[in-house]
Amino acid sequence: MKIVYTHTDEAPALATQSLLPILRAYAGAADIEIELRDISLASRILAQFPDRLDSEHRVADALSELGALVQTPEANVIKLPNISASVPQLKAAIAELQEQGYKIPDYPEQPSDDEQRAVRARYDRVKGSAVNPVLRQGNSDRRASASVKEYARHHPQSMGAWSEDSQSHVATMNEGDFRSTEQSVTVQREGSVRIEHHGADGKVTALKERIALLEGEVIDASVMRRETLERFLSEQVTEAKEQGVLFSVHLKATMMRVSDPIIFGHAVRVYFANVFDEHGDTLDSAGVDPNDGLGALLKAIEKLPDDQRAAVQEAIDAALRDGPPLAMVDSERGITNLHVPSDVIIDASMPAAIRSSGQMWNSDGELQDTKFVIPDHSYAALYAETVDDCREQGAFDPATMGTTPNVGLMAQAAEEYGSHDKTFEIDAPGAVRVIDDEGATLLEHDVQPGDIWRMCQTKDAPIQDWVRLALARARKTGAPAVFWLDEDRAHDAELLKKVRPALEELDTDGLQIEILNVVDATRFTLQRARAGYDTISVTGNVLRDYLTDLFPILELGTSAKMQSIVPLMQGGGLFETGAGGSAPRHVQQFLKENHLRWDSLGEFLALAPSFELLADKEDNPRAKVLAHTIDRAIGRLLEENRSPSRKTGELDNRGSHFYLALYWAQELAQQDEDAALAERFAPLAQRLSADQEQIVEELNAVQGSVVAIDGYYHPDAEQTASAMRPSATFNEALESL
Repeated sequence: MKIVYTHTDEAPALATQSLLPILRAYAGAADIEIELRDISLASRILAQFPDRLDSEHRVADALSELGALVQTPEANVIKLPNISASVPQLKAAIAELQEQGYKIPDYPEQPSDDEQRAVRARYDRVKGSAVNPVLRQGNSDRRASASVKEYARHHPQSMGAWSEDSQSHVATMNEGDFRSTEQSVTVQREGSVRIEHHGADGKVTALKERIALLEGEVIDASVMRRETLERFLSEQVTEAKEQGVLFSVHLKATMMRVSDPIIFGHAVRVYFANVFDEHGDTLDSAGVDPNDGLGALLKAIEKLPDDQRAAVQEAIDAALRDGPPLAMVDSERGITNLHVPSDVIIDASMPAAIRSSGQMWNSDGELQDTKFVIPDHSYAALYAETVDDCREQGAFDPATMGTTPNVGLMAQAAEEYGSHDKTFEIDAPGAVRVIDDEGATLLEHDVQPGDIWRMCQTKDAPIQDWVRLALARARKTGAPAVFWLDEDRAHDAELLKKVRPALEELDTDGLQIEILNVVDATRFTLQRARAGYDTISVTGNVLRDYLTDLFPILELGTSAKMQSIVPLMQGGGLFETGAGGSAPRHVQQFLKENHLRWDSLGEFLALAPSFELLADKEDNPRAKVLAHTIDRAIGRLLEENRSPSRKTGELDNRGSHFYLALYWAQELAQQDEDAALAERFAPLAQRLSADQEQIVEELNAVQGSVVAIDGYYHPDAEQTASAMRPSATFNEALESL
């Protein structure tokens, strides 16, 4: 067994160039190989087109290779955050690769022939959450390590003060959305279904020819009704103006790569209704797609004749002047909440706002009360209840609040994250039906043009594994385990038909097990957190994503400090390293100032359980020593405040890596479990300690200047490595090991 370390994108990819040489040097002392596999967006794009590329430009399909590996007992994968590409990001990456000489085709927005449809199908395999469903062949066990939680208690982050008069609030739909239209059924035998659109004119169109199903699999379908959505959005725009609060939309257009960009596009179209009403033909001629956001619209109209561009710009300015103020992603650069669908990701944006007094930034660079628009009400209550709780009781205190680990049902593309290839924007009135092998209709919705229909799957084996994992975590910690399941929701009701019998068959003696809907589960968990008690949240896939950002951001300041372990169902392990939502901003600062503030703590935390798994599987006691010592080194790194600073000229990601290497070498040299290993690391520990001042000076001296790495999505490897390893003294010390 070897450790597979993933090369991904943006700030985590930059950090890998600095950290991986350290890891390979230390792991090599225990005869452990660390293999790098490239699953970056650029690599995934290139892997789709081997037939169009020259031999020197072809790349291996690393994601497919890892997809096979994680279904074996030998899997030991450390997975860093990757880009879940929206269409604008995908097109930008394609353009960059083309400029670098890679002969890949343009992304066909509206395929007009079979060749373009085939190209579009290849690119669709890269969009959105293309990586996670492939690798996550196990359920999630995500929590703050003891050392991280203890550090947060002693060094609590600052939290914005809440006012009882705050007008910030969550607005969500109560009809015509995915939650209210959901239907669900459990499949009784192995087989398949197909999805058909039965038009009002009698025409039958196959939307999906064959979907294989296993016995006991839960399938559900739902529809977001365009007319209801647009009416809801229009009401919220009007209300935000009347209430004097910022208007902001919170979606997950990266992960939910089909449905949420469309919903985002409706928000753009509704807010700028006058622009599309008055200049629709002009915008169409410029190739404007509201799903790509205001930023793409502004770029597209630059190509128009001066008089047309001026007229459209005037209409945009009027909409911004007459409508409610928009929440800003970047006030200085004028980037609004509606500029780019991938800029405002709900599981990052909502916790950040809650931490900042329930406010977001306005165009003047000041915090202001906000209307948080979350169209689908499946999980909006999580944020609504949290906002209300903070308004009534004030901000949470990280020094005293309890922790909320999560056991998440995510194996084998469970629930909504597996819906992308079964999500459709309807183009004609009629009905969408899910029909089994025998011709029986299992699920059916009446639909109208523009409605968004989707079907999701959840297999039985992951559900059973999820319940077992939840009980194991409850027994190990003594904390209550809360299943966030709602009897009144169709999908949850089907899950409960499996969860309750599973709980009866398993040993629950002495355990506190609760089954609560989202509202009650949120209240229960918030109340316990305020009182300093821990609570295990046991959730489905999307709530897993939301909760493992919300509570860590409140407790620790960032979800990147969470330990994310995926015990794979076939016996291997996948170790995820935190969230990458802030990674683009980190890259921007790095390129401008040669300062990378990305915190690799998530990567550090993934290493200990990865080494432990290898130690157990391979009977390698030195791997166990590496696990123990890196854990102690992490504790020292936190306590001595060696995390990256935001300020240029101070310690950054590279400096943090040096201190991990220093403390880890010292811990290895001092441990008494393996005398030969201690002897091997003693000279390195002495050398790094003696050269500490010089190394830090070399690392900091390069900061403050522009960095050229010849690419954002596909930077030059040699230039990047050189930029991320600027200390000759440190590099020579590692080579000596």
